[in-house]
Amino acid sequence: MRVLITGESLPELDTAATVAAKRGAQVRRLPDVEAALRSLRDGQGADLLLIDVREDVRALVERLAAERFHLPIVAYGINAEPRLAAAAIKAGAREFLPLPPDPELIAALLETVSPSSRELVSEDPRMLQVLRLAQQFAPSDACVLVTGESGTGKEMVARFLHERSRRPRGPFVALNCAAIPDNLLESELFGHEKGAFTGAVARRVGKFEEATGGTLLLDEVSEMEPRLQAKLLRAIQEREIDRVGGSRPVRVDIRLIATSNRDLEKAVAEGSFREDLLFRLSVLTLHLPPLRERPRDIEALGRHFARRLAAANGLPTRELSRAALDRLLQHGWRGNVRELENCVHRALILATGPRIEADDITLPQARPAAGASAAPTVAALVGRTVADVERTLIIDTLRHTLGNRTHAANLLGISIRTLRNKLRQYSGEGVMVPPPSLAELGA
Repeated sequence: MRVLITGESLPELDTAATVAAKRGAQVRRLPDVEAALRSLRDGQGADLLLIDVREDVRALVERLAAERFHLPIVAYGINAEPRLAAAAIKAGAREFLPLPPDPELIAALLETVSPSSRELVSEDPRMLQVLRLAQQFAPSDACVLVTGESGTGKEMVARFLHERSRRPRGPFVALNCAAIPDNLLESELFGHEKGAFTGAVARRVGKFEEATGGTLLLDEVSEMEPRLQAKLLRAIQEREIDRVGGSRPVRVDIRLIATSNRDLEKAVAEGSFREDLLFRLSVLTLHLPPLRERPRDIEALGRHFARRLAAANGLPTRELSRAALDRLLQHGWRGNVRELENCVHRALILATGPRIEADDITLPQARPAAGASAAPTVAALVGRTVADVERTLIIDTLRHTLGNRTHAANLLGISIRTLRNKLRQYSGEGVMVPPPSLAELGA
């Protein structure tokens, strides 16, 4: 957990930094927001930014977004007026930290925003075998390809590898290749020089340089377009990258992990993914089985989510009854662990008794079995255009995934870019589109 604190040196702020460091955070201090921005551009990444509540929070949020820095902001203040704290949160700060600091409050804050705070829970033999293999792979610097359906926990396994590698104190930098437009992805990966393109207002270090000494995770690497695949292949082979607009190569020292929820061999056969890049990425491979094939994990994760989400939301602790667990075991979990977590979260909110019962669990209606009559469904569609039916299906799927676009695209069998284009079109037509999930907004 990398914490960046800006502002003048004050005893109360020094105490907060000391408490955070004792809780395991790597703390850096800088005098002001401008120094913080320069530090981020130079590749000295952070997972949390603390700024004085008197700063212009909204302007900082906008500047970070313009330069595509995604990290939560926490405003702090000494005996600050409540209206200032409320204004900072309204402007985009995640939380307000009153000073002098309460050690337990700082611990809770770090737990809330930490990208690695979620525990990897498993009791199923199939998943435990994957983790044993990951334990063997961890000390090597060879590339690892982690495959599996969306929501199976590929990023958590990548963090598991990093934490047990020979470079656990180095940065863990993750980049979702599917979430960034093609024209910006090259700059995100390799960085750029000032003036390299419109909007390049300052020199910016890319994820390869930011991850030097640690691990770089390329999430959903299959969504990368072929031209960038060639540059990625060269970076892996030569251990050097070229910034956009740069005049000389830059050496990097990283351990690369890639993930994909698609069949990359099929993508190679279709010509959308380079075979030589697949060979480079898959020196070591891990395949995560879907949750429906890990029944013991359904129970273990269900109990884990019930406890964790109750504590996180200030709800009474309620165990899952045997009937509730049996209901979970009967479901297909097309959304895997993410869907299970959402389901348990809803059940906690709906439950009124001392335990979560089967009736508290709401699940989507199962798809009809193969060969079942489709007459009622067809009858309901007659008279509607294909475009209208497609729009309804996409919007309903997005509501089902609680706004998680990556999950929705996977369920629909389309790429995340296609989904984004469709949603942009629908918004332009005046259709109400569900907002992105908190997870995809960097919560």
